[in-house]
Formats: sequence, structure tokens, C-alpha cells
Amino acid sequence: MSLMHLVTDAEKEGKADPAEQRISPWLIWGYVVGGAVLVAAVGTWLVWFAISIQRTFDDEAIRAACERTMPEKVQRCVDTVILQRGGGKR
Repeated sequence: MSLMHLVTDAEKEGKADPAEQRISPWLIWGYVVGGAVLVAAVGTWLVWFAISIQRTFDDEAIRAACERTMPEKVQRCVDTVILQRGGGKR
């Protein structure tokens, strides 16, 4: 049994060469739009995640400073500092 097969001209006429096929412009634009949406979604999530981590670190730093300065009224101190920095009350 041989591993090679000679292709005749008649057989070649029935099959299209993949290199000769054109890709539809709509398919290309679909991939571009889909990629842009995916990049925007991942980028938006990364920005949101970075902001939430930064807010957590800020809250921990504020709480630690309030515990050092006003151990009897920590929550009031934290709320006051967050409001003075422009944050919303929880």
C-alpha cells in the first residue's frame, strides 16, 4: 500500500485549492469587532479590579491610622476621613 497518490487533472478540477479561496470581508470585520469587544471587556474588568484593590488598601490604611489615633471611636474616625476624601458613606 503506497502512501502517495497521484492526482489527475480531473480530480483536481473538483477540489478548490485552499490558497485560492478568498476570505469574506464580513468575516474579517466580524473578527475585528469581536476582538475589540473582547479587549474592551477585559480592559474594563482590569481597571475595575485595580480600583477595588486600591480602595481596599486605602480603607485598611485609614482604619489602621484611626486605631492608632482614636481607638475608642474607630468607625466614626474612618467614616469622617472617607467623607473628607470625597468618598461616599457606607
